[in-house]
Amino acid sequence: MTTQQTAAWVLHVDLDQFLASVELRRHPELAGLPVIVGGSGDPTEARKVVTCASYEAREFGVHAGMPLHSAARRCPQATFLPSDPAAYDEASDQVMGVLRDLGHPVEVWGWDEAYVGAEVSDPMALAERIRTVVAAETGLACSVGISDNKQRAKVATGFAKPDGVYLLTDANWMTGMGERPVDALWGVGPKTAKKLAAVGITTVWQLAHADAELLTTTFGPRTGLWLLLLAKGGGEESVSAEPWIPRSRSHVV
Repeated sequence: MTTQQTAAWVLHVDLDQFLASVELRRHPELAGLPVIVGGSGDPTEARKVVTCASYEAREFGVHAGMPLHSAARRCPQATFLPSDPAAYDEASDQVMGVLRDLGHPVEVWGWDEAYVGAEVSDPMALAERIRTVVAAETGLACSVGISDNKQRAKVATGFAKPDGVYLLTDANWMTGMGERPVDALWGVGPKTAKKLAAVGITTVWQLAHADAELLTTTFGPRTGLWLLLLAKGGGEESVSAEPWIPRSRSHVV
């Protein structure tokens, strides 16, 4: 019997529909129904937007950042609830405490997500343990993406959602990502995608096989080479347990 070798892994833990899930903990009668969180909970409130929509509400096209009145038109049967930052702070602290209790470095990235760095032989088992313990101790569901760096682990979580686990490595990176648009990469936004399209690059595969000189000429040496690294599945490998300092909290998906 061979012993599986220990290796360094990065796990991205993302709480599913976080604000809506926190609200459903105290409003269990709303489980399975469309729930929209934002503003004071009044869909007629001017200039207020959706901060989180339950999966049931998303089926009607409701998404974070959408004006509340637009969400009400798309999903008039939804229950609208006011945003309660204090409750979300408390729930987030509870989850991060559970993650730290597992004994691995935890790097918090917001209310609803964190990275866990671990040297283990079976990262899938650790990911499943994280899901089980978080659900048991907090009543909240999370998805876990696994890889050897933060950027790829973050992308893996997209494949894991909702309430699942996904392992993304060199072995399956291009199979899963090659034909996807460049903005499927974490950190590539609309402006960057537009500039890439202008030089004929629209997919992750094309970006991964692009000429480095073309990218550095278009974006500068630092950004150009970073984009090439991202497309090849590379990224930052270190996980820091330094305390997280909130910067901004706009929309939670």
